Amino acid sequence: MGPNLKRNYFISVVIPAYNESCRITRTLDLIYAYFTDHLWQFEIIVVDDGSTDNTKNVLETIQNRLPLIKYFSYPSANHGKGHAVRKGIEAAAGEIILISDADLSTPIEEIEKLLVYFDQGYDLIIGSRGLKNSDIRVRQPLFRVAMGKMFNRIVRLMILEDFRDTQCGFKLFSGTCARKLFKQATIDRFAFDVEILFLAKRQGYKIKEVPIIWLNSPESKVHPVKDSLQMLTDIIRLYLRTLRA
Repeated sequence: MGPNLKRNYFISVVIPAYNESCRITRTLDLIYAYFTDHLWQFEIIVVDDGSTDNTKNVLETIQNRLPLIKYFSYPSANHGKGHAVRKGIEAAAGEIILISDADLSTPIEEIEKLLVYFDQGYDLIIGSRGLKNSDIRVRQPLFRVAMGKMFNRIVRLMILEDFRDTQCGFKLFSGTCARKLFKQATIDRFAFDVEILFLAKRQGYKIKEVPIIWLNSPESKVHPVKDSLQMLTDIIRLYLRTLRA
């Protein structure tokens, strides 16, 4: 970490979780140890998005062992990643809010790359797999790579031409920025990232895309057909909003 970076941030880490009982313990142990070692004030907020496995019981056990972890769950059906993140943001108290995926595809240490730009006055810093210096150490299957590229082209053509990767699950916000944007957001599922970036750009927030390390997890929760169609529908709706903006 650079010598000019502050170390007295209060950081909230928001993690959406759906059927993550097998890997959430390792993820939370790594994040907790990292922030404890850096002597930062922090909280970790896990939102259990209607899991049907043992995720809730696993989180209860972890919470008893690691007191700075909070979790929220709702017994109703899965509402979507965007909905879960929004609930986590509502509960977050941090000066900085980091969104991280439950599989920790981006190692928690990569937050230091994002904090460099937070210190420079950026409101929203997004991890990216699509930049020249991005370090993709474990790649997705080819069909998912192709789907991702197609989605990105649609997004860049219709809504956001500025960003190479809107969907990486590692994003850092100023707390004020995050709470304002997610209060306005309406997309509940995987296209929520695009809506947040659209809102942030329209409202003049300072945004930076940063190359990160990324390792694909084979247990992706994105259904290649159903979720792709939902994302496309949400993007079309968002595009129609841009015409009225």
